[in-house]
Amino acid sequence: MIIRAHFVDILGRKTYPAELAFENGKILQITPIETSDSLPFILPGFIDAHVHVESSMLVPSEFARLAVCHGTVATISDPHEIANVCGVEGVDYMIENGKQVPFKFYFGAPSCVPATPFETAGAEIDAQDIENLMSRPEIHYLAEMMNWPGTVNRDPLVMEKIKIAQKYGKPVDGHAPGLKGELAEKYVSAGPSTDHECFTYEEALCKVKLGMKIAIREGSAAKNFEALIDLIDDYPEMIMFCSDDKHPDNLAISHINELAARAVAKGKDIFDVLRATCLTPISHYSLKVGQLRTDDPADFILVKDLKDFQVLATYIDGEKVAKNGKTLIRPIKNEVINNFDTNPKRPEDFKLKAKGNQVRVIEALDGQLITPETSGEILEKDGFAESNVEKDVLKITVVNRYQNADPAVAFIKNFGLKTGAIASSVGHDSHNIIAVGVDDESICKAVNLIIEAKGGVSAVSGNQEEILPLPVGGIMSASDGYEVATAYTRIDKMAKEMGSQLNSPFMTLSFMALLVIPDLKLSDKGLFDGQKFEFTEVFK
Repeated sequence: MIIRAHFVDILGRKTYPAELAFENGKILQITPIETSDSLPFILPGFIDAHVHVESSMLVPSEFARLAVCHGTVATISDPHEIANVCGVEGVDYMIENGKQVPFKFYFGAPSCVPATPFETAGAEIDAQDIENLMSRPEIHYLAEMMNWPGTVNRDPLVMEKIKIAQKYGKPVDGHAPGLKGELAEKYVSAGPSTDHECFTYEEALCKVKLGMKIAIREGSAAKNFEALIDLIDDYPEMIMFCSDDKHPDNLAISHINELAARAVAKGKDIFDVLRATCLTPISHYSLKVGQLRTDDPADFILVKDLKDFQVLATYIDGEKVAKNGKTLIRPIKNEVINNFDTNPKRPEDFKLKAKGNQVRVIEALDGQLITPETSGEILEKDGFAESNVEKDVLKITVVNRYQNADPAVAFIKNFGLKTGAIASSVGHDSHNIIAVGVDDESICKAVNLIIEAKGGVSAVSGNQEEILPLPVGGIMSASDGYEVATAYTRIDKMAKEMGSQLNSPFMTLSFMALLVIPDLKLSDKGLFDGQKFEFTEVFK
């Protein structure tokens, strides 16, 4: 087959009209031509340099169906969300499901399952599991080493996992939010070679100078593009783009193509941008993804221009998988695995005995995963602490989904709910049930909707109840991706009608139990100080 287009030579830093011939999944020849015709541009496909597919609430095969419409041909995928629920069986599920469609998933071995000993997860992946996974050709790297204190202090188990990856010649992904100076030096010297958690330019610059590649993240909750994009001016070879976590409604609209367009709109060099979005992940992770060279896999995209990156067609191994915004990947029948075993709760289970009216409060920040500790005043009724809706100090709870246990209860601000409650079993990283609400009855209803469905996101406001079931691991749907996106849009709209002004309230909610991101979080075992890495008291 032959395609005529403006060929984008990223490393050669030029474009010219050419004919690209490909057959049997390989590029045969690229021949310059002379033409005055109006031609699209042809370039390598986009690559998401770090993503948890599970956070799209879609299984890999459905994620692929949506992503190819935006020119994405490959992902560096960390399956630690499903691993925290189902262990190695969950990793196997992701690999096998992804193999059913024409898309290039590059999965890693989850390094921190559970993420910390301060929460209840559904499984554990130990050093022997890492050894077994790393020996497999389907596993391409050691996924983000979130235990940065263990890495910095050379914890024997952490170092054993890193050394196993190094033995197999596979890279180690980092996860070190806020680390600079001596701590960053100790972290990088242990082996991690990338980081997607930087939230300031200074932090990212420090890590670049230590040899780390920076994956600039712009997901549904964490948005670091504006803070970090200027790094590409001086360190283009050290930059990649990633989403980390992308909810289905957002994935239906755009992916890495949006970041390319935004970077170009800010005046960044087009070839530096395309190097970051298309090529650097290939070299760093040794991917078998085409770079638009003779004998390469025929992985490429056609775009209308090099400004908006409107994708006209996506090809993977020579197969056209998307055309004019429509997926050409056929849906498959998706199996269901899960690990969910807790009984329905009662409103009184969420009561918290008052010990004064001043409490530590988790401050949720729109577009950030960090949650500063602040103070707030709660209301007291019959000796129990209640939400102070007027001051936006709301009750938050984490409910163990793997066994019957008392819910953990604390307080949070910036969710802004004026009525009802929202809940989710997408709760990084252990994926217990997490809920925020104005009263115990609403919180209980929202939680029980999820328990009944064995996973999902829910919203309750008076007599109105909505749930998006997520039966695969309690974190993904087996249904059509576009239908899931529509259902998610509906429940997200309801949460905002209940008062939340967060851009993505459910995505933000899902990170409120992520203990490895400072400062204050809540696990199923209690309120946690992410700076001191220990539990703390709710009441001051």
